[in-house]
Amino acid sequence: MNEPTPEDRDALMSTVFEHMEAQTLGAAVRLGVADRLGDQERDAADVAAELGADPDATRRLLRALAGSGLTTEVRPGVFALTPRGALLRTDRPDSIAAFVAMFLDRTTVRAWSHLDDSVRTGRPAFDELFGTGFFGHLASHPELSRAFNAAMGQGTGATARILKNELGLAAAASVTDVGGGDGTLLAAILAAHPHLRGVLFETPQGAAEAGPVLAAAGVAGRCEVVTGDFFVSVPAGSDVYLLKGVVKDWDDERATTILANVRAAIPRAGRMLIIEVVMPETVDGSVPSVMYIGDLHMLANVSGRERTEAEYRSLCGRAGFSVAEVRRMPHPSPISVIEALPV
Repeated sequence: MNEPTPEDRDALMSTVFEHMEAQTLGAAVRLGVADRLGDQERDAADVAAELGADPDATRRLLRALAGSGLTTEVRPGVFALTPRGALLRTDRPDSIAAFVAMFLDRTTVRAWSHLDDSVRTGRPAFDELFGTGFFGHLASHPELSRAFNAAMGQGTGATARILKNELGLAAAASVTDVGGGDGTLLAAILAAHPHLRGVLFETPQGAAEAGPVLAAAGVAGRCEVVTGDFFVSVPAGSDVYLLKGVVKDWDDERATTILANVRAAIPRAGRMLIIEVVMPETVDGSVPSVMYIGDLHMLANVSGRERTEAEYRSLCGRAGFSVAEVRRMPHPSPISVIEALPV
């Protein structure tokens, strides 16, 4: 093994500060800094007055954001958003403010400080810290649940634009999105395929914001919202069943239960499409490095995991499906579509 270089040392030192940079971003979103700046050049003192914040501390925050490329200091004490920083405005259709706020929420971040405990035990630190699982905690905290739904909707938006025409739905008549959140993905699919009818299946709290999303896409008349528990059953009869970002949230036993309930509902000629990142057998650079960090996020918070193709094939087999195809979406998306057929 070669000796570490000064660059290796600097890289590790920089990593130590990255969580502080993320917390800076979280503070800016919680304060609403981007909305206050808007599309203008604004004095830090004026921004602070509107925020009800300390002027000097606000200027220091804005300077830190400038150092991260989110604002620019156009002259001393006067700041404007950069194009990257504009993504934190809540009034933009491409906003990721809710996504940032959720993943940097104090509730979400707390378990990360106990990641070593999760590595020792193999169990989510979240459960020990809060006395319940992550999704159980959401169910009893409506405001946090709304924030989670908004974050998932924003996170799904870009994926929906890619997936809506990539799922081979021309011959299908109906599609059920299992655990479909606020309907962002299903709305995009139905809008792109006027012949389809849809079912959005979610928990009551998960589907709480689905109505406006479906209405805004002009597909509410072709989509039924059904609430329930996918550990018990899923609605029967659709030609295609989608599960995006669902299977990875659960351990093997519970993931198999969900898939088995889909198997009980799906017609003999139906198709199940699992939409997830498929990890390589070894770390080879074929998926973004953040996917491995996301895997640890699920370890600390929700008991889920990212999986390889072999692991997805095993889960599907246990639930009564055979994997027909695993197809990676066009670059640069890391998402794959795992098509499984009932056996």
